Amino acid sequence: MMFFNFFFLTLIILSFVAYFYFKTKQFRATLPIRKKWYKAQSGVALGCFLISFGCNAGVVHPTLVGYGIGAIFVIFGFMYAFSQFKRVRHEGRFVKEEYELNK
Repeated sequence: MMFFNFFFLTLIILSFVAYFYFKTKQFRATLPIRKKWYKAQSGVALGCFLISFGCNAGVVHPTLVGYGIGAIFVIFGFMYAFSQFKRVRHEGRFVKEEYELNK
């Protein structure tokens, strides 16, 4: 039980750091497609944060309410991470092309 709590806490921290890393990269980018790409990458990290937070809620509070709240976070996290992952794949194709055009 303690191992899972530590594991999910580590995932929460790593996804939170990744979210702020990509948000910072988004604000510093000058090209519009690259900004959208970094925004989508930060969205994937935010979705991973929601998933790991929901799983941790089920581990910390093993009651019906804890499992319900955890399930809601996991479902919304999967939906958000999946939609943002599709955007990352779509816009990733145009990042190199945009960079070459704007040299």
